[in-house]
Amino acid sequence: MDPRFVQLSQALQQHPGRHLHLPGLELRDSAVLAPFVLRGDDPRLLFTLRPAHFRRHAGQVSFPGGVRDPEDPTTLHTALRELEEELGVPQQAVHVLGMLDEIPTTSEFRVVPYVGLLDPSVELRPDAGEIAELLEVPVADLLVPGLRRTEKRFFRGAEHDVYFYDAGRHTIWGATARILSNLLSVIAGLPAWNATRPA
Repeated sequence: MDPRFVQLSQALQQHPGRHLHLPGLELRDSAVLAPFVLRGDDPRLLFTLRPAHFRRHAGQVSFPGGVRDPEDPTTLHTALRELEEELGVPQQAVHVLGMLDEIPTTSEFRVVPYVGLLDPSVELRPDAGEIAELLEVPVADLLVPGLRRTEKRFFRGAEHDVYFYDAGRHTIWGATARILSNLLSVIAGLPAWNATRPA
């Protein structure tokens, strides 16, 4: 495996994601997978654009994922099942690197984010019913200093930081941007990724 992903996997295993503890708040389980793919020597992250007609998260940029089914033994099963349903990627084509901090959403979901590296030879077949567009964003573009911007938003009577990343024609925000921020902060501390960072 590419040394960048060996280091990333080691870092994620050494500091597993924190579980949410929000007493009095009932959150439904969901999970996503932040999928990396190597194009030559260029590591990229895959995102999906939700169709505009969706009732939930319409038109938003997301990682592949969804609500945990009763048949899913774990949230990792949820993330891998959703990846296969949305992008046609079989589970055996994913090397799971680890897990990031759980994220609460304003729609009262607990999102458990996993990180994976896809076999570069796998054919991506987005489900047209669930995916309006598939985005492959070079990690170097996401590591540009100052790319992330923050706005203050009020929710449940408290002020919260909301993150935004511009990726080409699209903006990544909300829970996906928070997961991305956590992932990039792990990468920022890894020497093997130095060459990937913008000069």
